[in-house]
Amino acid sequence: MHLNIILLAVSTTVLIRLFWCRSSGTWADRWQQALGAFLFPPILLLTTIITVFSMGHHGTMLWHSVGWVGCHIALGFLTITGISLAYLLGQQWRSLQQSRSLQLTTIAGRTGRVLETPALFAAQVGFWSSELVVSQGLLQSLQEEQIEAVLNHEEAHAYYHDTFYFFWLNWIRQLTFWLPKTESLWQELLLLRELRADHWAAQRVDALTLAEVLVLVVRSASAFPNDYCAAFYDTTAATRLEERIDFLLTQPEINKSQCQFWVWFLPTTLPVLAMSLHH
Repeated sequence: MHLNIILLAVSTTVLIRLFWCRSSGTWADRWQQALGAFLFPPILLLTTIITVFSMGHHGTMLWHSVGWVGCHIALGFLTITGISLAYLLGQQWRSLQQSRSLQLTTIAGRTGRVLETPALFAAQVGFWSSELVVSQGLLQSLQEEQIEAVLNHEEAHAYYHDTFYFFWLNWIRQLTFWLPKTESLWQELLLLRELRADHWAAQRVDALTLAEVLVLVVRSASAFPNDYCAAFYDTTAATRLEERIDFLLTQPEINKSQCQFWVWFLPTTLPVLAMSLHH
């Protein structure tokens, strides 16, 4: 019975992902739909796994004996989950150590660290309280108003704690790489994160200046892995760059969705009800 519950949860998560389509609505609609499709299947699966493991492999369920296979699968999944989290925490710690070895200085009135490289680079590096890291090449190549535009973009990442939240999203991404559309959902969330930071910056600096400097910086090679920082650059498809520039020039509103987002996740608690059927 336990194995059947796990198989039912896996089938449900796969179907949810297969039916997800990229929204063409507002930023808030796209964010809600992408985040829901990204998080709902893994949370449902994890809730199911924890429930099965908690019930153990003794007793009966719906008048049938429960086997050990489902319980051992649950144990294996939880073990992999823990190992994956430990690995990513180690990577995050090494990234922090790398950034903290850099010179701490004042950059346009802000405290940050300078990376000695001619590449154009700016990012927030850290966990909850991230730090600004910019390259010497960026400070030397850009004009004052362009540097201000980049720093305002990075302030948005710090304000929204993007390095913290996307660490956990990346962990879920690593665990569910085998689910359909995991990578496309991840790229959509990264794009929406950058659109939000661009919008924040455009409220404080000239949007056209921000678009111009985005074109200059976006193709520069990074000194840090993108998974562990919130960088101004973007090394993915040109269509992402075009969408960011269009978003800057049109400046659509970013409003909170009227839908109660977390209500969507109430069904993930349903596997817990199965415990009442276990004796």
